[in-house]
Amino acid sequence: MAVKAHGQQAGGEDQVAEITDVAMPEASPKPVVAELHFGDLAAALREGWRDFTKAPQFGLFFALIYAFGGFAMVKLSLGQVATVLILSLGFPLVAPFAAVGLYDVSRRLAVGERLTWRCVLGCVWRERARQIPWIGAIIVIYFLFYTFFAHMLFAIFLGPSALMNISSSYEAFFTPQGVQLIVAEVIFGAVVALLLYGLTVVSIPFALDREVDFITAMLTSLEVVRENKLVMLVWAVVLAVLLLAAMVPFFAGLLIALPVLGHATWHLYEKALIHPAE
Repeated sequence: MAVKAHGQQAGGEDQVAEITDVAMPEASPKPVVAELHFGDLAAALREGWRDFTKAPQFGLFFALIYAFGGFAMVKLSLGQVATVLILSLGFPLVAPFAAVGLYDVSRRLAVGERLTWRCVLGCVWRERARQIPWIGAIIVIYFLFYTFFAHMLFAIFLGPSALMNISSSYEAFFTPQGVQLIVAEVIFGAVVALLLYGLTVVSIPFALDREVDFITAMLTSLEVVRENKLVMLVWAVVLAVLLLAAMVPFFAGLLIALPVLGHATWHLYEKALIHPAE
């Protein structure tokens, strides 16, 4: 948009300066958090399965990214600590983009757009310059905090010397201090996981769908969980149970569970937030 600014020099002559502004996208209006019901969870899962069966090639592709990343971290955990640390820090930055691919497929199916690899991967590529990378960075910071605090709990309950011997002996876990450590780690891990779940369950599809900053997206996600505590807690349990069950047959089940749950999350987002007319 071009704007003309008029000014006057010391000699009394007028000068015209043309200022060119860069057009910036306007922020989307704040959505209204809807009241969710258990039927919405079942509907989201059905719609997720429908989207997967309509375009399984995309679901399998993005699921392979998740499954390969997790499998690589497990395989490399045997003595290659530095490599595992790099993968552990890098994977949370890449994983949201795989989720974006699944969300975009569901979005295009809903409006009847033709699905092509160029369109879907193009959407994923464009998100690198928007808000999704910031959400990935927050996840990395969150991971680092969890790792630091978990090691601190370990040192508090078992002492720093146990950290050196834990790879060759697990006897420390069967002591009273070891049992207390396990209980503390489980409680701490559950609290951390629930908070991360609250921050991300709606924020990534929201940031993909609308012009919104990552802080607003994550706070809105927390608001959705706060306003629908029981329903969203059940959804968290559903995610955990299905993913755990999918990992049992050598991670093969993840090729189905991950895309179905990814598509379902998009549909749950659509039910959770009511966007005013723009």
